[in-house]
Amino acid sequence: MEKKDILLVDDHEVVRLGLKSLLEHNDKFDVVAEARTAKEAVEMVEKYQPDVVLMDIRLPGASGIDACQEITKRWPDVRVVILTSYAEDDMLFSAIRAGASGYVLKQIGAEGLIAAIEAACRGDALLDPAVTQRVFQEVRRAVKEEEAAAFANLSQQEKHVLALVSEGKTNREIAEALFLGEGTVRNYVSSILSKLDVSNRAEAAAYAVTHNLRDYINHL
Repeated sequence: MEKKDILLVDDHEVVRLGLKSLLEHNDKFDVVAEARTAKEAVEMVEKYQPDVVLMDIRLPGASGIDACQEITKRWPDVRVVILTSYAEDDMLFSAIRAGASGYVLKQIGAEGLIAAIEAACRGDALLDPAVTQRVFQEVRRAVKEEEAAAFANLSQQEKHVLALVSEGKTNREIAEALFLGEGTVRNYVSSILSKLDVSNRAEAAAYAVTHNLRDYINHL
């Protein structure tokens, strides 16, 4: 297997020496360059075109996230793995948005770090187990917000009417279930179609199912 070229980016020389020693004892990797700032990191990537950049976040001047964003934009085939002591959510999600292929904490063991770099070389993404749960929580939160936004223009009663429409209920059946007049339900349905910009009950029902209205209502 051809060795993968690695660029180390950290402003602490001792850290770089330790990482270089670890990686060069592995016959899969070759440390081709080192950098201590974001600016140097970009310059080294341009010069050496490494397979993977192992990047700290806190650097003098611009951050590792800034460097990551520029590198992944200019050289999409270069993978950036963030190696940091910081597990804060804002840094984690900023790194992901910047295009990082991995986010691991410096407390990780040697095997875990090697696994993260290997994953990056394969084009896979890897997160430190210590931060993975928070990513899933953020994704779930974003999904809930998206679902809520899908029905933001509907009143509570309209949401309940739409839920019954999605079950195939007639206006009379909806009126009985919600203790409303049939004419009132008809008006609600008309309003729902207008607000959702759909043409008929079938499209409204499909919209409700697609955006998980039933789950959303259950959490109100």
